[in-house]
Parts: sequence; structure tokens; C-alpha cells
Amino acid sequence: MFTHYRKTKITLITIVSLFALLVGFILWIRAVVPASPNKLNVINTTPHDLVYLKQSVKEQRGKILAVVTSTDNMGSSDKSTGYELTELARAYYVFQANGFDVDIASPQGKKPPAVLDDDDMGQYDYAFLNDPYAQSKVNNSIALEEVDTLQYSAVYFVGGKGAMFDFPNNTAIQAMLREYFEANKVIGAVCHGPAALVNVTLSDGTPMISNKTVAAFTNEEELLLIPDAKEVFPFLLQNKLVEQGATFDEGYLYLNNIAHDGNLITGQNPWSVWSVAESMIKQLGYTPVKRPITPEENTINVLIDYEEHGIEQAKNSITFLRSIDEYALDRTIIAIHMFVYALRWEIGKSIDMIRLLSFAKI
Repeated sequence: MFTHYRKTKITLITIVSLFALLVGFILWIRAVVPASPNKLNVINTTPHDLVYLKQSVKEQRGKILAVVTSTDNMGSSDKSTGYELTELARAYYVFQANGFDVDIASPQGKKPPAVLDDDDMGQYDYAFLNDPYAQSKVNNSIALEEVDTLQYSAVYFVGGKGAMFDFPNNTAIQAMLREYFEANKVIGAVCHGPAALVNVTLSDGTPMISNKTVAAFTNEEELLLIPDAKEVFPFLLQNKLVEQGATFDEGYLYLNNIAHDGNLITGQNPWSVWSVAESMIKQLGYTPVKRPITPEENTINVLIDYEEHGIEQAKNSITFLRSIDEYALDRTIIAIHMFVYALRWEIGKSIDMIRLLSFAKI
């Protein structure tokens, strides 16, 4: 009887202790990841508030077509989806600032479904939502079959999991990409956007991406977020690209990475949008307008420093950034990667993220 009581007591004490530790850890996270003053009231941002756009080139250099998904549900599952607003909005303003008007198309036309993640939304994203001109374009997207492909200097395929369902077998996309690739026009895609590249054959019958280096949302990134992704999606994007002869450029998990192979420019995940858009501008023959680097980008670069050179270099980068601007970092991203490493059972790296959070708070 007493043995049973002692075991029950120990179990209760253990549960209470673990709960207390969890609560304490959550409170600590909230303390080291405060709301940045730079993000307060950001929801009301308009294009007129973006210093970047005030530096826009005055000349009109042409038009770029952005393509988004029309799919609002992941196959037969009950999971909603659409295009990622951040992946459209940020590229949209890069193109606009550099002298290109942007039209928006989708497989079905009209208003496509958008995915908004409050944790990722920043100035440019809310500016897009508060931009009547941009909203008119996206809410009245051009049906792909009605697109006049001759109007555009480049095409950019926006990510979002819906793209996995209505990009790969769309005959209008395939015809457009064949035309653009063979005419040496610039093609860009990010995250799940490269799903548009699969099943595209050239005039001689070869796969368009054969022997091309590409980046896209990786198998590991997909399966970490959606363990049953193989059942949810018609294929895993990395696998399909490789099957069709592409060389897959896999960067660090959830960090910026792009593949630039001639006129084909592809990005691994949402953190790659800025790099893809500005690389497209360079490939079109122009020097991109200087843009204020966001705290998110600074933090992603710190994490790349960590992956490549270790924690001390990451600390040096944090020290340098904070010497320039107290709010140059987004500590939420470090906290997210702490959990990412934990999910991968890389406990040492997860602990390093805790150390970086503490260091960044000083």
C-alpha cells in the first residue's frame, strides 16, 4: 500500500514539475521574443508608407506575369490551402519598384484563395492588402487560358500548397513555359511554385528541366509540416523534379536558398522570395533598386551563419546587426528554428537557439 502511494506521489510530483517547467519555458520565450515596435500598427501600412517604393525607377521597363493557384483545398483532405500572400506581395513590389507592371493570373481566373499567416505578415504584405490597385488585380485575376503571353518579359510562379494540384497538368502553363524557355525569357518560381515546371516538355520532346538546377520546397520541409504529405499531395515536389532530370539544390531547412540556372530562377521556400525576385530583375538586365533589408532577412542570414560557421559567428553577426539597429532582428524566427531543430531531434542545435535568443535579448 505504502509502495503504491509513494509511486503515485512521485508520479504526481513529476507531472507537476514538468508542467511548471513548461509554463516557465513559455514565459521565458514570451520575454525574449517581445513584440517589436517596428511591427506595431503595421496592419495599417499602405504602399505610400514604403520608403522602398519612393525610390522606384521612373521608367516603364515592361510587364511581369505573376501566377497563383486557384485551388482552395488539399486534394481529398479537409485542409484548406491557396497561394501564399507573402510570396506574391513581396515579389510584386520588387517588380514594381524596378519598373515592371505586374499582372496576376490563375488557372480559373477571378479571385483566387489566399493563405495569410499572421506570424509571417510584414509591412509589404499589409501594404499589398491595403493597395486598391493590387487588390483589384488579384481579385480579378486573369484566367490562364486568356493570358496574352507576348505582353510579358517574365513569369513568376507564386508558391502555396494549392499549386501542387492545379499547376502540374495545366496545358496553358505548359504552353507558356515552353514558349518562354525557348525564347530565353525569364522564368521564376518559389516554394511550391516550381510545381509549374513539372510535366513541361520542349518542342523536341525533352523535359524542360532536364539537366537544369532547381530549388523548391524540399521533401524534409514538406514532411516535417505534413507527415502524411505523400498521401495528401499527388507527389513530393523534390522527387518529381529529380525524376524529370533536374539537379535539385537543397539548402538548409527553412532558410533562404535559390538556384539560378540561366533564365530559370527558383527558390526553396518563403524566405527565398526576395532573392528570387531580385535575381529575376538582374537576369532581365537591370540592377535592382536598393531595398531596406527586413529584420526577418537579417535573422535568416544569422541562422545561415550558424549553420555554416557555428554559434560564435552567429553571435558576431547579431552583435554587428544590433550595433546598426536595435530592432534589426526578428527573434521569433530564432524561436521557430529552436522548435524545428527539436522536432528533428537535433537537441544540441535547439539548445544553441536558446543561447542565441538569450544573447539577442542583451
